[in-house]
Amino acid sequence: MRRFYIVTNRSKDAELKYTYSIIAYLKEHGAEGIYDEDSAAVEGTKYCYTNAEVMPDDVDCIIVLGGDGTLIQAARDLNERNIPLLGVNIGTLGYLTDTDMNNVYDTLNNLIDDKYEVDTRMMLDGKIYRDDKVIYEDVALNDVVLSRRGILRVIDFDIYVNGEYLNSFAADGVIVSTATGSTAYSLSAGGPIVQPNARLIMITPICAHTLTQRSIIFGQDDEIVIQINDNKKLSEERVATYDGESYCNVVTGDRVVITRSDKTARLIKTSRISFLERIRNKM
Repeated sequence: MRRFYIVTNRSKDAELKYTYSIIAYLKEHGAEGIYDEDSAAVEGTKYCYTNAEVMPDDVDCIIVLGGDGTLIQAARDLNERNIPLLGVNIGTLGYLTDTDMNNVYDTLNNLIDDKYEVDTRMMLDGKIYRDDKVIYEDVALNDVVLSRRGILRVIDFDIYVNGEYLNSFAADGVIVSTATGSTAYSLSAGGPIVQPNARLIMITPICAHTLTQRSIIFGQDDEIVIQINDNKKLSEERVATYDGESYCNVVTGDRVVITRSDKTARLIKTSRISFLERIRNKM
C-alpha cells in the first residue's frame, strides 16, 4: 500500500495533531497520506466526517481516526468504493478498530510492506415499505433498530421470517443485527456475543413485555420483516434507525424488510489480538 486517504473525527482530533503526524510519517516512508481539511465533512452535518465525493479514486486504504462510531460511519458512507479501512482508536472503547496512536506507526509499516489481512464483514439492507412502496432504504454494519419515540410506551409489531409468521411483540423495540453488531446495542439488550466473521442475522427484542424474551439467530440469507401494528392508546411515534446514524419515522402499517446486503465492510487487520482476548480486554 502506498496511497492512503484519511478520515478524521474532528471532535477527537480538533487540531489535527494525529492526522498530520500520520501524513508526515507516511511521507517519510515513501507513501502518501491525503486529507482534505476544508471538505472532509459534509456541510450541515454536525457529526459527519465522511464525504465520498472528495475522496480520490486511486486510494489503497482509508485510515479512520476516531472510535467505533467513526469507523462504522466510514464503512457505511464509503462502501461503494470497496476500499479496505484501517480503524485507529483515539476514542474510548475502540472494539472494532485495529490499532491506536501508541501502535499506529508499526501498523503503517505493516501496510506499506503489505503485511496485513482484510476482514470482510457482512452488512444489512433495510427497506421501509408504506403502501407497498419503498419510502426509505439504507445499509447497516451493526444493526437496524425499530424503537419508540416520544411518550409511546410500547410498540406493537409482528415479525415474519421468509414469509412465515414468527411472533407478535409488545416491546420498546427490536434490534436486527449482524455478528459485528452483537457487541453493540444488541449486547446491552441481553443478546449473545457472536464471533464477528459469522454470517447470520440476529433478532433481539428490547424490553419485551413477556417472560420469555430471547434473541433468535437466523441464517444470512433469511428475510426478516417487521410489521408495525396499531397502538390504540397513544400517538404513532416510532423510528427505524441504521447503526444509530440514519433514520426514518414509521407508522402503523409500515413494513421494515431486512436482508443481507450485497455490500460489505472490509476492515484491515494487522493486530494479533484474538477475538477472545479482545472480549476480555474491551467488554
